[in-house]
Amino acid sequence: MPNRAVIKVIQNRDFLVSTPEKSVRAVAVHMKQNAAAATLVVDAKKGRLIGICTERDLAFKVLAEGLDPLTTPVSAVMTEDPQSVGPEMLFGHALHLMYEGGFRHMPVVDPIGRPIGLISARDALGLEMLGFCQELEQRETLTEIM
Repeated sequence: MPNRAVIKVIQNRDFLVSTPEKSVRAVAVHMKQNAAAATLVVDAKKGRLIGICTERDLAFKVLAEGLDPLTTPVSAVMTEDPQSVGPEMLFGHALHLMYEGGFRHMPVVDPIGRPIGLISARDALGLEMLGFCQELEQRETLTEIM
């Protein structure tokens, strides 16, 4: 999986999008309804990525600061101009960028900056599970041989 292109990891997977004027509450409700940890924020006219709003943004920038979620636009608390990757980047490289940057979500954008998906640190768990399953099979084979 680390040698697969990011597009192979995100294909056929939905992601959430918002426009900057939506209230924090509306974005949080949408995230809850879709069991999503992040929403990509796009320019309403061009559809280009301008930010990302995560659960951490909601907790640290809204709740901890005492902002009113009904009147605060998501643009006030989103992370502006987030680092993103193209669809052909190797997943392992994207994970490395996420680790180095200290974030858990990274937008995937087309050549003109429109979002086409979102990768998450959680996607790497598939790698762990694959390695675990392979190791388990090897141990079972060794047990049968012995």
